[in-house]
Amino acid sequence: MDLSKLSLVQLQELQQRIPSEIKRREAEEKANVLNELRAFAKSRGFAIEDLLGKETKVKAAGSKVKVKYRHPDNAELEWTGRGRKPKWVETWLAEGKALEGLLV
Repeated sequence: MDLSKLSLVQLQELQQRIPSEIKRREAEEKANVLNELRAFAKSRGFAIEDLLGKETKVKAAGSKVKVKYRHPDNAELEWTGRGRKPKWVETWLAEGKALEGLLV
């Protein structure tokens, strides 16, 4: 594709479409690779989960992590316990309260 022949508007439209197309193709390629791995494992008499072990499971895309902490006064404030502490948790701790008081 000769980009020099496209107008500015055409280039901008192309630029907008590229990220979603890349994501779509990555997801498609991952699914293909996973299917190939499953088929290979099956041809050897195994399930892919058997090879990865009980601790490691192949997760479905988009699976959510369970909420571990919730504010007692505002149920919309939730945290999985992963990553950086949210500001409301920092405030809770700064008030001298224990993190265990937020456990679900």
